[in-house]
Amino acid sequence: MGYFYLLIAIIGEVVGTTYLKSTNNFSELIPSTYVVVGYATAFYFMMLAMKTIPIAITYSIWAAVGISAITILGALKYKEIPDLMALLGLSLIIVGVIILVFYSKMSVN
Repeated sequence: MGYFYLLIAIIGEVVGTTYLKSTNNFSELIPSTYVVVGYATAFYFMMLAMKTIPIAITYSIWAAVGISAITILGALKYKEIPDLMALLGLSLIIVGVIILVFYSKMSVN
């Protein structure tokens, strides 16, 4: 169930971050609402995920998937196309998380 909660947390964070740029300093009601609800959802479900998944693994997956999803959405919605170095950096983040998740001996106390 922890990874399901983590998925919900990631979706919340991606929604919140995607709309953050559209808030116009939180003067636009709809995008600002998406940001607040998105981040509230993200932190609540990340807290639930951390009950069964170690904090480092929870946060690294949350961050890596979030960064990757935001990069894709930024390219689609805002035409912020990642260059070769951005893609290389994302690849290194993803490889680092894979190493942490599959080769770490971390556990929840």
